[in-house]
Amino acid sequence: MRILFIGDIVGRPGRNAVKALLPALKQDYKFDLTLANGENMAAGIGMTYEKYQEMKEVGIDYFTGGNHTLAKKEFWPYLDDPNVSVLRPANYEGALPGRGDVVLDVAGKKVHIINLVGRAFMKGDIGNYLDYADTILEAAEADIRIVDFHAEATSEKIILADYLDGKVTAVLGTHTHVPTADTRILPKGTAFQTDIGMTGPLNSSLGAKIEPYYQFARFNTPALYKVASGPVTFNAVYLEIDDETNKVTKIERIQRQVDAS
Repeated sequence: MRILFIGDIVGRPGRNAVKALLPALKQDYKFDLTLANGENMAAGIGMTYEKYQEMKEVGIDYFTGGNHTLAKKEFWPYLDDPNVSVLRPANYEGALPGRGDVVLDVAGKKVHIINLVGRAFMKGDIGNYLDYADTILEAAEADIRIVDFHAEATSEKIILADYLDGKVTAVLGTHTHVPTADTRILPKGTAFQTDIGMTGPLNSSLGAKIEPYYQFARFNTPALYKVASGPVTFNAVYLEIDDETNKVTKIERIQRQVDAS
């Protein structure tokens, strides 16, 4: 089993980078499943059905989300549609649309995709991710389990990865938009990277133009998020999983740069 997970796709530059690079990567690696975090696909904040379709057409099979998944209310009805391949974090509590996990049939295997969000520096009514992980794992049978943990604090990501080591196939962090260099397989066999990084403008602050944030830095005044331009960085994680043991035999960071703004 070969799985690609693309880091947070930011706005048009990120989508263009996926369109420019994914077809060749699919040809080279022959992925069985392509996943991506899509919560920043529409102008950097949230998703729209149009942008979702655009990325589905280029070859992304399923999308995870994060704290911006619910940013655009016009997208809410699609989150409840079982034919729309999008998750939102399972541990957002309250009467919200969407689902936080899904089991897919892929190449004769049941692949369980799980989306959770961290609590540190995050807004909203967020439940304990350890308890939610336990409940989700108990409720669904699967051969392979991939967790997208959308969290700000590296410490939380390491805590969850250690807690789930040996229980899931991979724990992959998203949200901070900066790739970490700790790609590895944990002692009990779970693949882990603290953050995959983003697919978006390289010379930016988390995908946004930097200059408007000078005033924020000086005076703590609001700044308008506007997607930057210029060279685009594409960040993803590639997993190879043994068909007999369902354990990861290889985890590889994929990083490319393209002029796709």
